[in-house]
Amino acid sequence: MAPPSKAGRALAALRADLVGDVFAPGDAGYDEARTVFNAMIDRRPAVIAQCADEADVVRSVRFARDLDLHVAVRGGGHSVAGMALGDCALVVDLRRMHEVTVDPAAEAVRIGGGATMNHLDRATQPYGLATTGGRASTTGVGGFVLGGGTGWLDRWCGLAVDNLLGVELVTADGSRVHANADENPELFWALHGGGGNFGVATALTLKLHELPQFSVAFLLHLPEAGPEVVRTYRAIIESGPVEAGGAVLYLTGPPEEFVPPHLVGQLLCAAVLTYAGTEEDMRKLAQPLLALPHESEIVTALPYADFQTMLDDPPGMRNYWSAEYVTGLPDELVDVFCALADTVPVPTGTQHLLFPQGGAIAAGPAEYPVPYRDAPWAVHPFGVWEDPADDERGVQWVRSVRAGVQPWSTGAVYLNFIGDEGAERVDAGVGAENIRRLAEVKRRYDPDNVFRFNHNIRPA
Repeated sequence: MAPPSKAGRALAALRADLVGDVFAPGDAGYDEARTVFNAMIDRRPAVIAQCADEADVVRSVRFARDLDLHVAVRGGGHSVAGMALGDCALVVDLRRMHEVTVDPAAEAVRIGGGATMNHLDRATQPYGLATTGGRASTTGVGGFVLGGGTGWLDRWCGLAVDNLLGVELVTADGSRVHANADENPELFWALHGGGGNFGVATALTLKLHELPQFSVAFLLHLPEAGPEVVRTYRAIIESGPVEAGGAVLYLTGPPEEFVPPHLVGQLLCAAVLTYAGTEEDMRKLAQPLLALPHESEIVTALPYADFQTMLDDPPGMRNYWSAEYVTGLPDELVDVFCALADTVPVPTGTQHLLFPQGGAIAAGPAEYPVPYRDAPWAVHPFGVWEDPADDERGVQWVRSVRAGVQPWSTGAVYLNFIGDEGAERVDAGVGAENIRRLAEVKRRYDPDNVFRFNHNIRPA
């Protein structure tokens, strides 16, 4: 029998050294370990290292460097482009590293690199504290924050990166680095929107905000009411407090209690008005929406962590998303947005969304590489379907929405809302004026572009 190869010996050593588990092709559990949120992604990594602690991450990165493997990083696995996986790569799977430690006196929280929004929100809820999180509880905190981070609370307490206090990172040579405003400040700047280009974030520290009450109004309308709904919602947001947020969206009526049975499977327009405050104040704010004819309504106070789980998409679906950030929401754009709803593939899980910005987003630090901060509204076509036969029409619908609202686009984009759309869109996501500076940081911490399964910034 031939002696084991260098790769075989290294893999055996990695299996022996890691506290967590190691999977390679042919192992039981390998296929499950490489499954991500987007069912369109089917990639076969060389090795998947399910790390249990930071030392495991260091060992895994050094293993990859010894074998000249590129490294993908998995937190929540929610990236629409499947950036948690790479063919023939090493995957550093952080999902076991999900501990969340709240410091209520400092109003701060330390989050393991594999934690999801649900881990974060459930840990902070008992203290009446929260911070901006993704709009799905299964989203990974690490990728969400490092990519910028927009969610239901962002108009009130800023983008997720505006609340970033520190990052613990394992870099491409296996070194452990801490970055904050005082320590490695240039790296800390780059981590405010530069994503996973610079290393494996094993832990993040975020600022928290007092959120004793949270309320929501959720109303369903027939699609022909859409233009009036959007205009009414626009007026509430543009004249209302920063505590107000939410979205207007078109969707297929799901088989849920809040959907009248005769509207299940039909195209509907939904208004979601979130409020960081009491139900009483929410009802006053939502009154213009409540006065419009609607098919169903939910207006209630509820725990923020519970609301975060209510719009979760089921796993195993096929996904394609994108976004355009727009200069404003004039009536002409309202009409275009609503007309594009007539092209939504029905019945699927696809959603045609309009998010408000402004408030603390626009007022946040201008120096970070998040150029979409100044846009007052965002259009987010979110294609979701089950049948592979629908792939072409799902992708084409997303592209048609982008094209339809292009005349109002600022040109900037939130990278976590898009897949692999080319280098120009990466520039649009971090700001063309920031690319050179980011590339210098990349050269210092990852000169060989080991971490390339991301919205990639090449080393200078």
